[in-house]
Amino acid sequence: MAPTTDSAGNTEDAAAARASLETLRTEIAKAVVGQDPAVTGLVVALLCRGHVLLEGVPGIAKTLLVRALASALELDTKRVQFTPDLMPSDVTGSLVYDTRTAEFSFQPGPVFTNLLLADEINRTPPKTQSSLLEAMEERQVTVDGVPRPLPEPFLVAATQNPVEYEGTYPLPEAQLDRFLLKLTIPLPSREDEIDVLTRHASGFDPRDLRAAGVRPVAGPADLEAARAAVAETTVSPEITAYVVDICRATRQSPSLTLGVSPRGATALLAAARAWAWLTGRDYVTPDDVKALALPALRHRVQLRPEAEMEGVTADSVINAVLAQVPVPR
Repeated sequence: MAPTTDSAGNTEDAAAARASLETLRTEIAKAVVGQDPAVTGLVVALLCRGHVLLEGVPGIAKTLLVRALASALELDTKRVQFTPDLMPSDVTGSLVYDTRTAEFSFQPGPVFTNLLLADEINRTPPKTQSSLLEAMEERQVTVDGVPRPLPEPFLVAATQNPVEYEGTYPLPEAQLDRFLLKLTIPLPSREDEIDVLTRHASGFDPRDLRAAGVRPVAGPADLEAARAAVAETTVSPEITAYVVDICRATRQSPSLTLGVSPRGATALLAAARAWAWLTGRDYVTPDDVKALALPALRHRVQLRPEAEMEGVTADSVINAVLAQVPVPR
């Protein structure tokens, strides 16, 4: 049966959106060297309307990565440096008294953007960390009893340093669970680091992405078309059961005090679905689930102290679970 005009048009829009999103890697690589997995993770999060926690040592271009992504997608972006004295209103905005009108007016905070970079989120107290909870979950901010919707698309990319814990406030499990993915940003390889230094020696300025040649290659319309196509990606009952079995297995692991919640299972399925569509398929395979299992689940489990002392990591537990759970055929 031939597709209707609308379905044919939607198919063409989806194909064009996929092609545009595929060029993101090339465009961002003009500014950021060797971080393809992180770029893919950020795109998956945008397609799933999720948020991303970026973990890596200082100086590996986490901030530059988010700025380059926003530039290539022609999205507004703002950065907040989280510090111990940061107040919730510094993030969400507040009511300001206007002496000319003798009335209070709302002054939007930096959260009113498309891509919010929450830099070193674990350096601010839980009171300020929690100011993002409503924004991340409800995509709105309530000030003085009035809900104010955030722009669409909206993504929080939060960074944290994995090696420096003095003066930090670890994110509570409830907030970690709000992040769709946790991406670990590794140090570059020798070849990539040589490439970075060569670019800087040639005059590369990370503060001027336009001069680096980063141009918009996609936009909000492409994201909308892509999201609609992802929603049509087929998930078989066997794949759904496979995701559930993986998450339930983490709850029975002797190395963990906290396994993956049902929200985590939903996140894994959504991320696998988006990844399947990005790779050119309209159905999800077990390999898609395996590919997204670590970034979707590693921050949703809690190690037992004795297991941590023995060198067990969240990634090793999840990999062991993936090796044990039967794969559907």
